[in-house]
Amino acid sequence: MSTNSCYQHILGIISSVFDAYSSVLFLPEGSGEAYSVAARFSLGDKINPACTIMPGQGLVGWILRNQQPMLVNNFDQRQCFLGYYMQNEESKIKAFMGYPLGKGMGAICLDSKRQYSFSDKDQKILQLFGELIVDMKDSSCAIEEKASVSSYYNALQLLYELRKRVTRWKPFLAQFLAIVAETARFSHAYFCVLDEKAGTYFVEGQTRPFENAHAASELPLGAGLIGWVFKNGTPVITDSNASGSQVAPLFGKDAVTPQFHSVICLPMHVHKRTRGVLCLAHETPRKVSDEVRIFSQMAAGHLALFLENLYLRSQLHDLENELGQQRAAGSGAREPSDTTTSGDI
Repeated sequence: MSTNSCYQHILGIISSVFDAYSSVLFLPEGSGEAYSVAARFSLGDKINPACTIMPGQGLVGWILRNQQPMLVNNFDQRQCFLGYYMQNEESKIKAFMGYPLGKGMGAICLDSKRQYSFSDKDQKILQLFGELIVDMKDSSCAIEEKASVSSYYNALQLLYELRKRVTRWKPFLAQFLAIVAETARFSHAYFCVLDEKAGTYFVEGQTRPFENAHAASELPLGAGLIGWVFKNGTPVITDSNASGSQVAPLFGKDAVTPQFHSVICLPMHVHKRTRGVLCLAHETPRKVSDEVRIFSQMAAGHLALFLENLYLRSQLHDLENELGQQRAAGSGAREPSDTTTSGDI
């Protein structure tokens, strides 16, 4: 039985014990301060399942803000409101009782069409039901956390095994970014590399193509949020951007990308300089958990090993060309070497 089904059964029991018309469980939404209907039981069909309550809004909001129980045995709609009914159903309610789950975890509420339906003793019993829901929620969160940690561990295993299965750099990078974005639940992933000679950076790989790919082929250092990370060598993580405002453009004004609200940009240091940036971006505000931070950092560290390998190959290639030119100039006959870096990793 799922957690929501358990909540539903408990609310049915509560309504039966207290002879209530409706009982509603409010739990916090994934982001922001709002609380939504997590489960409900009613003798009617007028509860709004899409209802959200802000702390301080109506009687339920008062409980959520003050973390105090409430008992109203002579409910007057002209002076207060509940907020979770549709149409005019709330006008038929005559009594209300609610109890906070504690620590901002939510509230459990029930009502009746009869005045003086609830007592102080009933509040004590409702508290016990609330504690049962909290215990169930904690157990559910612990199970979800274990499953989440397991998924990150499995993803890291996939990343470490990817090199054995995919030996070419471009296909390897494409699959690497796809695994990281899917595991972290971000809509976009980018890997950008420094062009030290040109003083620019470019997008080496991405999970979704640009609308104007040419604009992202060569970007000046400092352009966009990723350019800032290149210049400063400091990670940038936006955590749940609750204000709703979008973050600064990732690549500056010219490269057309979606309007992102949550971003993780991690610099990769090779020989004391930022030579790569792994970026995860999402189009809606979302919380960046500690697990996501650690996973993305470990993924970036793994990719940095390949970046260092490519950097050393590039340096070796330049050195071979320089030596070839020197030998050719010295002998007057020998042609320079045509050694190039391989696409293998």
